[in-house]
Amino acid sequence: MPKSLIVYGSTTGNTETAAEYVAESLKNKNFEVELKNVTDVSIAELGNGYDIVIFGCSTWGDDEIELQDDFIPLFDSLEDADLKGKKVSVFGCGDSSYTFFCGAVDAIEEKLEKIGAIVIGDSLKVDGDPERAAIIEWGREIAEKL
Repeated sequence: MPKSLIVYGSTTGNTETAAEYVAESLKNKNFEVELKNVTDVSIAELGNGYDIVIFGCSTWGDDEIELQDDFIPLFDSLEDADLKGKKVSVFGCGDSSYTFFCGAVDAIEEKLEKIGAIVIGDSLKVDGDPERAAIIEWGREIAEKL
């Protein structure tokens, strides 16, 4: 049974809801799933025995890309994570009326690639309220790429 870790940072609850939908889709594909708020995960846990680590983060800011506040310390420490050669994926929630719609997703994915993680599938950018069916489908696609 493949083992996955989903780490999310959520302020309004949208990214948390999306993370729950991703977890549901992976469980439906017989994955063992750990779902953790970013405040409850350590850098040492990332990549430690997981077949995939999935990151979820919302984006704030109109003048520049701003990651969800709780996610910033993890993002700043990703170089210390044991993710080189490990499979990862990224999703996030945002508002398409902002200049940098879901820019946190791009920033996280870019940093993961720089440290040698293997990004699986296309990232998911959710505009506004999470739509269950679309997120479940994305999670299913990620699961099938492993």
